Amino acid sequence: MVFTVKSPIPGFAHITTMELVKIDDFFMRLESKDDATSFTLLNPYMLREYAFEIPPYYKSLLEITDESKIMVFNIMIIANPIENSSVNFIAPLVFNAESMTMAQILLDSDKHPDLGISQSIGSFLQEEEA
Repeated sequence: MVFTVKSPIPGFAHITTMELVKIDDFFMRLESKDDATSFTLLNPYMLREYAFEIPPYYKSLLEITDESKIMVFNIMIIANPIENSSVNFIAPLVFNAESMTMAQILLDSDKHPDLGISQSIGSFLQEEEA
């Protein structure tokens, strides 16, 4: 699925169109249609409890309604072993599959103290095993 970037991803303002490619239920790949940039994304709901309110500005920008099909993913930095990989939970990518628009939302860390910019996947896997 190809999406129009409605709010630039910090550091990648030149990217205006991206393709979301499913790897499996856990991972996606986000590929720029403007250059060779790509990101590995994680479905946060497969790893932890994850909830936030989409700010009104982004709802308007992405044309989100109560009926919209919304997808949320987080950018991850892959390491070896995978448990050492880190995820940016404080800045989710939100996709509206109906308007084919997307944006990265920078959440307020004061309102979401449990969400970090670089949290280890391993810490969540250890919680599940306990």
